[in-house]
Amino acid sequence: MNVILWIGIYLAAVNLLGFLMMGVDKSKARRRAWRIPEAHLFLIALIGGSFGTTMGMLLFRHKTKHWYFVYGMPAILIIQLVLVVILYLSPLQIALF
Repeated sequence: MNVILWIGIYLAAVNLLGFLMMGVDKSKARRRAWRIPEAHLFLIALIGGSFGTTMGMLLFRHKTKHWYFVYGMPAILIIQLVLVVILYLSPLQIALF
């Protein structure tokens, strides 16, 4: 398989994980059960799951009262998208694109 396919599979998996983690944490919050640490949610976003965690945050209305989630998750997503565009437009492309 080529590198782009592997990157796509990775991103799909980590975004699905981030989305599901937001849903599970919201469910646990309602039941007042053990919660997923906020640092883990941010870690998933930082390693490529920012779209999934942002969509989970909006869909489940979870962590929307915390400014660092409301601004942080979309900021991570925007930074990651800008980096992808910079890499794509870079004259030093590493034979990935």
